[in-house]
Amino acid sequence: MKRVVYSMEPVGRTGGRVYLRMLHEVTADDVEWRTVPDHKRTYRVRRWRKLRHLARLAPSIRALHGTTGTFVWDDLSLLLFTPEMRARTVFLLHHYEPLQHDSAPIEAMLWERLFRVLPQCAAVVCVAPYWADQLRARGVRNVQVIYNAFDMAEVEQARGYDRAECRAEFGLPPDVIGVYAGKAVHWKGTEEVSAALAGVPGLRVITSGSNTIGLDSAHYDVERERYLRLLRACDVGVFLPRMREGWSRGAAEALLLGLPCLIRPVAGLGDLAALAGQPVPDLRRLPAQVRQRAETRPTEAKAAYEALARFDLNYFGDAWGNLLAQVT
Repeated sequence: MKRVVYSMEPVGRTGGRVYLRMLHEVTADDVEWRTVPDHKRTYRVRRWRKLRHLARLAPSIRALHGTTGTFVWDDLSLLLFTPEMRARTVFLLHHYEPLQHDSAPIEAMLWERLFRVLPQCAAVVCVAPYWADQLRARGVRNVQVIYNAFDMAEVEQARGYDRAECRAEFGLPPDVIGVYAGKAVHWKGTEEVSAALAGVPGLRVITSGSNTIGLDSAHYDVERERYLRLLRACDVGVFLPRMREGWSRGAAEALLLGLPCLIRPVAGLGDLAALAGQPVPDLRRLPAQVRQRAETRPTEAKAAYEALARFDLNYFGDAWGNLLAQVT
């Protein structure tokens, strides 16, 4: 008989939604997942978005008060749970970044309240050691790290794409270094990369995602397969986040596809950069650094790949399977 686990609906393209969707998929044989809608990204107006989400979600949470089963939750609506429900909850924290608040000043108070109730949960999972340490410093002791994981069959398929064909598909001549700067969204640092490399001969900045910042670059908002072909076409990755992220899936995927990277070691990206042996970017000499990284020896790229390839679906399924077995 399958165990029943409740979560938010894993809809969307953010790293957190990808993580939750992967969790649903790898545990599908053992878990009956029941979901409630995630309203946060359905509002066109960003201001007060999370408060509207909580108000709209409250009846759905109340309807769960009398249920049995386990919860895997990654949302402020944990505050609407009863203490008894929290005792059956694994809370998933990717990162906490006040830059992303849309309901200030109330949102900061809600997060502080959340941190105070996290010790009531059966367990708390983070995707990087940095965030586990941050929670322990706040008095949350039952914390463990389960990293982002990757479908290595998909990765190997992408590594096998003909690179010349991918470069031609995205208009990259042989004498141009394609610099992948990540998602063109707020606080990812793509503007800094673009400005530092603007007008430099032989370099082209490439971004992906929804381009919420209106960046004027070679930008592609494409589906999954073309996104992997885009990464395969590029030569170097540069990641300069201003915000404290978890364990950047985009940067890790770039490394897995063979791109040497420059990574600003902020929060979880510091853990990723250290694990994969990637140096820190310096805006004052970024063009020279990019050219140097484009000449990275194959042995270094192989070492970065091997450091990350062990976080495959088997690792992810085993880690979460063991945890859910303990708390149900």
